[in-house]
Amino acid sequence: METTLPLPFLVSVALPAPSEGLTADQVSCLGSVFLTATPDTRDDALRFLRQHAADSLVFVDATRLASQDDVPSLLDAGARKVFVQPEQLAEYADYGSRVAPAVSTTAALHTPTEHGLLLADFDHSTCNVGAFLEEAKAKKVQNLFVKPAEGAAGLDQFVHVAAQVGAIPVLPATGLTAAKEAGGKLPITKLLSSAWRSDRPDSLVPTVVCDENGIALGLVYSSEESVGESLRTQTGVYQSRKRGLWYKGASSGDTQELVRISLDCDSDALKFVVRQKGRFCHLEQFGCFGELRGIPKLEQTLQSRKQSAPEGSYTARLFSDEKLLRAKIMEEAEELCDAKSPQDVAFEAADLIYFALTKAVGAGVSLADIERSLDAKSWKVKRRQGDAKGKWADKEGIKPVDGTTTAAVTAPATSTPVPADDRILMKRHDLAQLSPSQLEQVLNRPSQKSADSIMKIVVPIIDDVKKNGDKALLSYTHKFERATSLTSPVLKAPFPESLMQLPEETIKAIDLSFENIRRFHAAQKEEKPLRVETMPGVVCSRFSRPIERVGLYVPGGTAVLPSTALMLGVPAMVAGCKKIVLASPPRADGRVTPEIVYVAHKVGAESIVLAGGAQAVAAMAYGTESVSKVDKILGPGNQFVTAAKMYVSNDTNAGVSIDMPAGPSEVLVIADREANPAFVASDLLSQAEHGVDSQVILLAVDLGEKELRAIEDELHSQAMALPRVEIVRGAIAHSVTIQVRSVEEAMRVSNEYAPEHLILQLKDAEKAAELVMNAGSVFIGQWTPESVGDYSAGVNHSLPTYGYAKQYSGVNLASFVKHITSSNLTAEGLRNVGEAVMQLAKVEELEAHRRAVEIRMEQMQR
Repeated sequence: METTLPLPFLVSVALPAPSEGLTADQVSCLGSVFLTATPDTRDDALRFLRQHAADSLVFVDATRLASQDDVPSLLDAGARKVFVQPEQLAEYADYGSRVAPAVSTTAALHTPTEHGLLLADFDHSTCNVGAFLEEAKAKKVQNLFVKPAEGAAGLDQFVHVAAQVGAIPVLPATGLTAAKEAGGKLPITKLLSSAWRSDRPDSLVPTVVCDENGIALGLVYSSEESVGESLRTQTGVYQSRKRGLWYKGASSGDTQELVRISLDCDSDALKFVVRQKGRFCHLEQFGCFGELRGIPKLEQTLQSRKQSAPEGSYTARLFSDEKLLRAKIMEEAEELCDAKSPQDVAFEAADLIYFALTKAVGAGVSLADIERSLDAKSWKVKRRQGDAKGKWADKEGIKPVDGTTTAAVTAPATSTPVPADDRILMKRHDLAQLSPSQLEQVLNRPSQKSADSIMKIVVPIIDDVKKNGDKALLSYTHKFERATSLTSPVLKAPFPESLMQLPEETIKAIDLSFENIRRFHAAQKEEKPLRVETMPGVVCSRFSRPIERVGLYVPGGTAVLPSTALMLGVPAMVAGCKKIVLASPPRADGRVTPEIVYVAHKVGAESIVLAGGAQAVAAMAYGTESVSKVDKILGPGNQFVTAAKMYVSNDTNAGVSIDMPAGPSEVLVIADREANPAFVASDLLSQAEHGVDSQVILLAVDLGEKELRAIEDELHSQAMALPRVEIVRGAIAHSVTIQVRSVEEAMRVSNEYAPEHLILQLKDAEKAAELVMNAGSVFIGQWTPESVGDYSAGVNHSLPTYGYAKQYSGVNLASFVKHITSSNLTAEGLRNVGEAVMQLAKVEELEAHRRAVEIRMEQMQR
């Protein structure tokens, strides 16, 4: 069954209330209840569900109800399964396993579903068990419930036949008793003891006692008699192996109220759920397995404080000052909403739980009551829209989403399905409908191969190039680039004019971009060294020097990227790096893209390594017969390039650093109602065409259905006109649109995502830019497409991706320089600082450090 019964039978309760046999509370303790709802008893059934559904699995026969609305009402009230006429099943298909058919004769066994079948009016006295089993097997009957005909006698025989045919018996509460004397009724203890198995000579069964929070209090033993006493008295009664029946708390006062009895999956252990008063254990601890912790411990403390709070207790003040408690709950809720890091969220959530539970305990509400409410909500089938209310919505600038319907909001999924017409369409989500964990999942970047699997490929290549130099490098270029005619892995400067033949318009575009990039990076130069006299006679300075040898990786792959050569080569030139080495995979004919050769010429590169991937990184890191070793490697690349860069940077034998980790290209666009749909779509597509592992995100600020559809239509039509449409299709498949209510909300999401490129297509984009905390590069306003940053505006496009914008800057002039500090002391300066230096050296027990100062101080005194 999809819902496991706590005991292998159901007890049918007559409504409005049982007049004999087991009481409603005793039935509830058994954990499984069966109701028959008629037009006259429908309201009684709903009342029973609201009272007992949280503690029991309640099944309802609704075959006599006429209204189609009755079944959803019963499910909403907590019914775990409702049985209807077979012909009604189609009406309730949306509720899945929670609705099943009911039939009255074995001839109707052709109607069962995998969700269960109720066979009502089952006459066990005339049942041919063998024939029944054959028929049920042939027709694949599953999860069969059998209910005896009205007035049927011999419940014990009914149970026996039900077991033979593999069915779950539905037993009338009026025919059962919890008393020792049967009086013509079937003792419930007999049912239970026949269901459990014991391997003990005394037939006792191990019993785990838990409180309503699921916390184990201890292990005891039960017998048929003790279980009967528990049910009869509705308390915890067990079987002592030495003293007979043990009425828990009879002498200590630490009594138990019985909530529920159940069997484990193997039917060889019982579980008692109780409401414990005081301690369970004979030691000074709450339970036999130790003290409470976490939220249950907090509840216990609050309940204790409510009864007898110490003088001056803050909790007592909260219980007595309703306004203070109300203010603290609202304060802590807001702080939780504003928390960012996992540590802060945990800290603020703990505070909120403390004050919220204080409110609950003050109102006489327990954790178990809260959990029952949560469980009841989980079984509801009628969902509210869930929008924020009144002033809270106004505070966050939330407005109703155009075109939203109740059905759309109540659906379990938050994303819009991709239409069947194969449109290129981003999945759509509403931030208001996403929990923090769901939002994190929605914004997950495309998965990369595991570090282990990548390193297994990369490390042997690096080792080969390190050991075999040019020979290995050239062989990998032949293998991966198909450039089998290549005889040298390096093209040295000066570069032949024949390799730089370009159209005039391309030269002009490169020259313009070169100059803008040069101007912007030149402005980043430090005009003079930093000089600070920290105290008289003590001068500290800092000055910059260029990194002497840099290696610039320019990807090839699915697109030619001379722009990357500009973005890396120009700042290296401006910084004054003495040796600039480019690396870029050649074409299949062995030639390098002429645009890259032209840029290498303009920036004064020493050479171009005709290789890509991990082999190019290794060649620049360690050097070969033809490739100059460098001190730092910069530039984007795929997963293998990134892994190789990180590997060599951690190898002390290489003595090389890198710019930053990198992943696939990405863009996040924030657009409001002022944004041009065509502009938004074009910005999204400009990153999507980089590769199928690229990701694009649209944060739609207060956009209605009309505006969203306009962007989606533009994105599809523009994408279909692109030569790289299949790459775009792959990228869009894991890209999303998220509807947000305000710019501030959008910026919170953006800062958490930390995009490589952030585009602000907003009415007041410059003001929004002030809220940016994490981004590689920001593009402000509708006239600033990300493309200008990629090529010609002057900013650098070699940027941190995959969330690294939280820790790393994009490439800039500082990427190509290092800073050196200096100290310059006069005799007066050493006298001023010397005593402090000697004392700290003494503390650290570095005597030579102390003596270096002392000797000079003594010299001054001569």
